[in-house]
Amino acid sequence: MSELRGDELMSIGEVAERSGVATSAIRYYEERGLIHSTRTTGNQRRFARESIRRIAFITAAQAVGRSLDEIAESLASLPEGRTPTTADWSELATSWRPRLDEHIARLVDLREKLDACIGCGCLSIERCAIYNADDGAAVQGPGPRYLMGDEPA
Repeated sequence: MSELRGDELMSIGEVAERSGVATSAIRYYEERGLIHSTRTTGNQRRFARESIRRIAFITAAQAVGRSLDEIAESLASLPEGRTPTTADWSELATSWRPRLDEHIARLVDLREKLDACIGCGCLSIERCAIYNADDGAAVQGPGPRYLMGDEPA
């Protein structure tokens, strides 16, 4: 691949190579309106260099648990739909910190409880008679009640 000048457009393959994201994901991001392309007379996609930064933003946001809808909302909040700058990233990352901290706390809690009852109501292992006698977790609702934050009665 030759080195691109700043004003040149890139093919989807070049974007995939530079961003480390599969072409199918790039097409999906475009379908969702997260990135944009122009079309050649042969109907091939061409992307501006800024698409790589937007894809990096999408990848980083997904890594901290943001959904594509949330990512789209964040990108839409930028003036004139521009690519996120370092300052934009810092502001958005700061606003995401409380949710990330909650997620970390849930993971730590899960790690600590992993070898104990999860309150699923299965009654299928010997320890359930100790941790979830008579399926007491079932009155709190379906699913792994203790992992969902409920406390044993």
